Amino acid sequence: MGKYSTHTQRDLPKKSREPHEIWRGFGCLIMILIPIISIAAGSETISWLKDSDMNFIPRQMMGMPRLPDFMYKSSGLLTIFSPITKVENFYAIATASILYMVTLSGIISVVYAAVYSMVAPSRYGPTDAPPPKIRITKKSR
Repeated sequence: MGKYSTHTQRDLPKKSREPHEIWRGFGCLIMILIPIISIAAGSETISWLKDSDMNFIPRQMMGMPRLPDFMYKSSGLLTIFSPITKVENFYAIATASILYMVTLSGIISVVYAAVYSMVAPSRYGPTDAPPPKIRITKKSR
């Protein structure tokens, strides 16, 4: 074909740079499931530790929580935060839940990184130039 011909090449469909739609749903599901699982695991862990002989939970974290005095003056804040005051060992459960949440998120991140490194497309495409081979030598002065 000539340089100035009117014939054009067939356009290839462009790849979307966004992740597949299923990953958005999976991420949303994980954002909902991890806190639920960690709160349940934290509650069960605290109840198991309280009943067992290995009771090394500080006593300041046990018992019913008390809200600050300014919250009792505001009826709006009191209605929002009053269910927290009815949960026994709230501080211990919240601490254990946060630890479980961080651990589960870390495990999922490591697994995702390992799977992505195995399945990911190659770094360079067929039209890319090969990476430069540069040898760095230390020169003493």
